[in-house]
Formats: sequence, C-alpha cells, structure tokens
Amino acid sequence: MITDAKSFGEALRKRRKELGYTQAFLSEFSGFSVSFISDLENGKNTAELGKAIFLANLLGLDCSLTPRN
Repeated sequence: MITDAKSFGEALRKRRKELGYTQAFLSEFSGFSVSFISDLENGKNTAELGKAIFLANLLGLDCSLTPRN
C-alpha cells in the first residue's frame, strides 16, 4: 500500500530494479534527470505528481485511488 512519498518511491525503485533498469537508463528513456528519479525514489515530497505518475506507468505500474471503507 502506498501511503506517502517514501513508499511510492520505494515501489518505483523495486520495480525499476526488477526490470534491470539503472536510473541512468530510465533518465535517458524518460527525459527526466537522474537527480529527479533519485529524489523520487528517495521519497522527496516535492517531486512533481505528473512526472511521478508518468514514471510509474513507464515501469508498468498502474496508479489508482480507491475509497477507504
């Protein structure tokens, strides 16, 4: 479950590593800087939401919001 920027970043890092991608490769492929990807994976709260969702989708992860009961 994703509850904050840190858990979101950890999920991205885990998936990137499962795919065998380096941050440098992802940077070249996405056009985002390595420092942005690193900040996102480290849970930096100021990361841009649109870019974060784009990278998640690029790594084959779906993002969804569901109501809590």
